[in-house]
Amino acid sequence: MRSVTARHRWLTAGAVAGVLALVPGTAYAAWGTPGASNGQKTDTSGGRDGTSLVSRVVYSGATPGTQGGGRGGGGSLQPVGDWTPPACWYEPRSAAEFRDYVETMYDDTVNTPGQHSYAKSAVGMFRDEYKDGKYENYNLDKKDEGNWWVAVRDEDRSMEPEAQACDRMPFWVENGDPVPVENAITPEVLAELAYSRVELPATEVTLRPEGNTKVNLPTWAWLDKARFKKTSVTAAIAVGGLNVQATTTAEPVSLKLEPGTPDAETYPASGECAINDDGSIGEPYARGKADRTPPCGLKYLRSSGDGTFKLQATVTWDITWTGTGGAGGDLPDGTFGNDQAVTVQEIQAINR
Repeated sequence: MRSVTARHRWLTAGAVAGVLALVPGTAYAAWGTPGASNGQKTDTSGGRDGTSLVSRVVYSGATPGTQGGGRGGGGSLQPVGDWTPPACWYEPRSAAEFRDYVETMYDDTVNTPGQHSYAKSAVGMFRDEYKDGKYENYNLDKKDEGNWWVAVRDEDRSMEPEAQACDRMPFWVENGDPVPVENAITPEVLAELAYSRVELPATEVTLRPEGNTKVNLPTWAWLDKARFKKTSVTAAIAVGGLNVQATTTAEPVSLKLEPGTPDAETYPASGECAINDDGSIGEPYARGKADRTPPCGLKYLRSSGDGTFKLQATVTWDITWTGTGGAGGDLPDGTFGNDQAVTVQEIQAINR
């Protein structure tokens, strides 16, 4: 099970952020700014990290180091096109959870020695809104009738405009009513969050000849089907009466070869090697194939001299998802690739 890290934070005090951010050493610096948790991992129970509540989404499945047979160089999907996974979203909290959070934030702020009066005033107004203002005592008397919905952002992307889009203050939603915001947690939103947590193996192709190849010599390339196979991540949340999950699955469909120099040819000419029926990409070289054209490979037309060419191998992955209630569909294709050094030598002729 992959733990949620503190980078996914609950944003409840957007209205007081401007004031607290101006006050050095305030409680806000601990619960609203990137890096305040010092990278420490938290549990998945939605508990506090400092004075912050973290996301209640739990991820399971492929994690760093589990793909590619322990070989380094793996990484995450890069979506094709302009689409990106959500940088912020909304999750429910029970009335008691919300009360505990606000009261703790208030106590920590007003009881901090030397705290600026502006900070105390701002947090006090925020608290009053939900305790004695528009709402009464955090709606504790309605605890079985609905939930508070709060915004969460991915702090790895906290500086992106998309991360600031979930700017609505905490709001109450009755059970059964639609949540009136974009990116409220649904199976599809969970699938999109899982997308960015799919970890892929290093895209290092096997070449023959291995290590050094020769000018004008066809070089065979292939990927081991045992390493490049379907991989999935499941995102789930069970809080405030909401219990949903979604599984995002990546399946390799093609390999793109870019030789690292214009003085080269690829097989096929497009450089795009399709996946075979058995799940492999390309074909291993074997004795007796020297006179054949590689189904996937390349041919260098000049020497790399004293250096090397950077062969870039990029795998395209088809992304699908399934979720609670029979939901499912497609997400944009993703890619991941690596560079590898190739030495190309002139063929040495022997004069007699």
